[in-house]
Amino acid sequence: LRPRDLPYKVMFPGPTGTNAVEAALKLARKVKGRESVVSFTNAFHGMSLGSLAVTGNAFKRAGAGIPLVHGTPMPFDNYFDGTVPDFLWFERLLEDQGSGLNKPAAVIVETVQGEGGINVARAEWLRALQELCHRQDMLLIVDDIQMGCGRTGGFFSFEEAGIVPDIVTLSKSISGYGLPMSLCLFKPELDIWEPGEHNGTFRGNNPAFVTAAAALDAYWADGQMEKQTLARGEQVEQTLLAICAEHHDEVAGVRGRGLVRGLEFTDPTRAARVCRHAFGLGLLVETSGALDEVVKLLPPLTVSEDELDEGLAVLARSVHETR
Repeated sequence: LRPRDLPYKVMFPGPTGTNAVEAALKLARKVKGRESVVSFTNAFHGMSLGSLAVTGNAFKRAGAGIPLVHGTPMPFDNYFDGTVPDFLWFERLLEDQGSGLNKPAAVIVETVQGEGGINVARAEWLRALQELCHRQDMLLIVDDIQMGCGRTGGFFSFEEAGIVPDIVTLSKSISGYGLPMSLCLFKPELDIWEPGEHNGTFRGNNPAFVTAAAALDAYWADGQMEKQTLARGEQVEQTLLAICAEHHDEVAGVRGRGLVRGLEFTDPTRAARVCRHAFGLGLLVETSGALDEVVKLLPPLTVSEDELDEGLAVLARSVHETR
């Protein structure tokens, strides 16, 4: 935080990502005194009830078994393929006294939607979203659980856009060793909980603190990890573009930033077949997107150039052999 001049307080809300999201939502509502939180189409923020309420995927939401309330979805970047101005619908609802939209406490967003199909928000879209939040007195929450900790290049995925969210959630890679850990970062002025007002069991896994500190020291003492991730990301992108060119009638496009990439298929069943075939050849990839139409690649950030080439060759073979 210090090299980035980020003044956040650090909270350890529990072992999993959804714990961090629940803490962020709860804090935002307490600070603003409002219930509604805006999320975006194809968002994924977790599997507990509060997180599911701001998740878009119908299959995941159905698991709740009850109505999911106090979450309002808005169109994510490029949802209308650039045919309407950014935030036109959102701003109109906020400004229209007859819209029926309760004033939101906060907006929660992923800079790259991992489970939603590797949908990348443009830097200018994120900056405009931050400006809208400031203008309308809403807190901006960035869910960096999957895309933070260097996945897109910089340590935080929002760095490229030059924004400073009010609240940030981190998990997954933060422990550096696959141990359970999640963090909720928030600006000091939002620290209004009384001692014990938001507590619980298993807030701090001691080995995870050790491995997280070691990982930060080993990989983030300089800019080498960021440079390597961007270089490896370019390596993946070039291979995916070549696959797309060879199978242009079946592959709709390539998506992603850094070392999170996606290959979109016109037929969702084809994406599933590619993943199964790759698994049989020793490569672990998965589908994402509303229809599971995207093959999602999340290589380890420590992957070598040769290892990455080997994995990409398996992927290319899997696409070819499932035609």
